[in-house]
Amino acid sequence: MNYNESNIKMIDNNIKYKEQDDVLFDESISTGERSQLVVYNDDYNTFDWVIQCLMDICNHSQEQSEQLSLLVHFKGKATVKTDIFSVLKPMKDALIDRGLSAVIETMVED
Repeated sequence: MNYNESNIKMIDNNIKYKEQDDVLFDESISTGERSQLVVYNDDYNTFDWVIQCLMDICNHSQEQSEQLSLLVHFKGKATVKTDIFSVLKPMKDALIDRGLSAVIETMVED
């Protein structure tokens, strides 16, 4: 994402992130398995565009979308939605249609 100081109101250096476990993914999974919609950072989309996409497609609030865009930018990726595959697939397709880099990862339970 392009950095634009006017797009970020405040960055708190004391924010702690919970690292996620490695997750296997496969586009051909069954529709009942719990999955994650993951958005990856890029050098093309602005914060404002990513925030707008998350609000429009994932039905997140502006604040939640802003926080997720910061995670995507600083961590390289973020899980923006967790649900079953069949719910996430149209969201992933819509994000990709808008130029974002998104994948669905299946949550593997031991």
